[in-house]
This record gives sequence, structure tokens and C-alpha cells, in this order.
Amino acid sequence: MRLSPVFAAGRLLASSVSSLPIHQYRKTGSTVTHLPLAPLFQKPASQGTIDDWLVRAMLSLVYRGNAIGVVTERDWLEFPTKIEWLNPADVSVQDCNPLGMRGSPTDPVWTYLGVELPSEDVVHIPWMTLPGRVWGLSPLAVYAVTVSTGLSAQKFVDDYFRAGGQPPGHFRNTQQTVQQKDASVIKRRLVQAIRSHEPIVYGKDWEYQPITISIQEAQFCETQRLTATQIAAIYGIPPEKIGGETGGSYSYSSPEQRQIELVQDALLPYLTRLQNHFSELLPRGQFIRFDADALIRVDLAGRMDAYEKGRLIGMWNIDEIRAKEDEPPLPDGQGQEYTPLPIQAGSNITVPQIRSRDHDPQLHLIKTTPRRGHG
Repeated sequence: MRLSPVFAAGRLLASSVSSLPIHQYRKTGSTVTHLPLAPLFQKPASQGTIDDWLVRAMLSLVYRGNAIGVVTERDWLEFPTKIEWLNPADVSVQDCNPLGMRGSPTDPVWTYLGVELPSEDVVHIPWMTLPGRVWGLSPLAVYAVTVSTGLSAQKFVDDYFRAGGQPPGHFRNTQQTVQQKDASVIKRRLVQAIRSHEPIVYGKDWEYQPITISIQEAQFCETQRLTATQIAAIYGIPPEKIGGETGGSYSYSSPEQRQIELVQDALLPYLTRLQNHFSELLPRGQFIRFDADALIRVDLAGRMDAYEKGRLIGMWNIDEIRAKEDEPPLPDGQGQEYTPLPIQAGSNITVPQIRSRDHDPQLHLIKTTPRRGHG
């Protein structure tokens, strides 16, 4: 985390996921019903809010490749209501034994600070696992060379400036030969003066010529940008968001397109893992979803156009559209109607019809008028 692109990647992923709204549903057959959030997603830990809780889980996933939690509270049906995330560095798992045995991938043994944990209380979300293993791979461990190169370059720059920035220069006497002992004393005094940024006082026979070198010539900045671009590739993040460089067609993408790429390439794999693992902690048939669309907020005109089309086909009712803009519902249930507007108005509907394969497979539009009394 001392490497700025690594810290920036973790901050971006964790803050993005923690800012997404969570919705809980129940699926019965083909019917999906929206439910209130379970207690686990309202106050999931003793310290902090749901946002803090998600940040801790994401940082463990991003940096360690494993989010390890232990259930601390359950409801009367034994479903978890509180989960505390543990530091993955303090957790170990035995998963190397043959299948079916204790300490195998099918029956792993978890320990925290040397104390065995009940397997039924362990919540484990891995980033990526190898076959026959339970413990997930760490992104930073897999790409340790990339990270160590960036840290080495960062340390080199730090040492470079601590040493005075660059080689001080030449300091020679044009009139007499200086013995090594005297030269060491003179050099020490000169270096002390340079580091303390104090004036140098010397006799008329001394000549001082400083050496100047651009930091760009040492390719420090290029190395840092390359490291940031490589780390961005590891996490699927647009490079410019963590200090890297964007090239090719990405340079001409709109901000909305770049945000969509962030959600699809970087956030979606994490969201899918979190959703699947959290849904397993709920009663059968219930599941949660993160509203990733909340990160892709278009301008007012674009939103109104989408709302209009959604209402036109009956995808949303007026109250749902108003809720998206933080507006109260219409009084007396006036905004609860889902009927598509053309049907509601009794007008003609245009629907597509596909011709036979023997003819040109073009879409032709025909008009149908709905019968009265039928939606």
C-alpha cells in the first residue's frame, strides 16, 4: 500500500462498491418480489456502517485476495445478522489433505491467531482460487515483480532527493595538488554545505562546477507511469484513474463510457462474488443485488429520456420514476399504474413481425388494436 497506484486501486474499488445501493429480492417461480433489507445489510458489524463493512471486505479482497469473516450474531432462525471481518494475515486454512478428509478442500480447517474457528461460522469470499484449494490467490502476490519494481523506483527517487537530488559537481584546485586527507576534509565540508543549502566559501584558487541532470533522463516518471498502467491492468481499472496512461481509442471515450468500462471490467467480478456469497446467507429463494447503475448517472436530459421510454413500455410506474429522483409518490396511488401508455390510451400498437425464412428476413411493422377489456 506504500505504492501510490496500489493504494489508489484499492481506494477506487472499495469506495465504488461501498457506495452502491443494495436491494433484496425473493424469487418464487418466475415472480420476483422486492423485499426490505435483512438486518445483516443494515447494521452488519459492531463498528461502523454498512459502507465501512463493505470497505473492509473489499480491501481484504483487493490486497489479500481473501475476505474472511466470522459470524458473531444470528437471528432466531440461525441466519447471520452480524459478521466481523478478520485480518487475512491472521487467518490460516488447512486445505491440502485428500478429498473427504479433515483439512481438505471439502472440509477445511480454519484458524485465527492459532485458535480454530467453527467452520459453520466462517464466511470466506476468495478473489480467485486454484483447483483443489480453498485459499484465494492474492493479486499483489501474483504480480509481486510489478509491485516490487514500482517500490524500488519509488525508493530510488526518495534516496535520490535525500542525497541532495543529484551529484553535487566537481570541486578542484587549479593551483596546487591536494592530498587525499585534505581532499576528504574539503569534500565533507562541501557536502555539508550543499545539504544544508548554505553558501560555500572557498579561496581564489578553487573552482566549483555543479553537475545538472534532469530527473526525466533517469526515467523515474516513466517507470512510475508504467507501474501504474500495469497495476491498472491487474485490477481492470482505467489506467488514468490511478496515475497511468490511456492510449488508443480509450482516449476518445466519453466519461459515461469510461464509467461503464469501470463497472464492467473492474467492479462486476467483485460485485458478482459478493452478491453470490451474501445471498447464500439468506433464506432460500432470497438474494441481493448491488445497483451498479447508480455509478453511471447521466445528465438530466438523458435520465428524462430513459424514464419516458421506461414508462411508455410499462417497465416503471410514475412513483418508481419519482423515487429515482428522490421525489415523493403521487397522492392516492395515482402513480402505481404499470399499463404501457399506448394500451392505457387505447391507441394502436406497433409490433414487429418476422417474415418466413424463404423471404428476406427483414422486420415489418403491423398495427394491432387491443380488444376492449383486455390489457
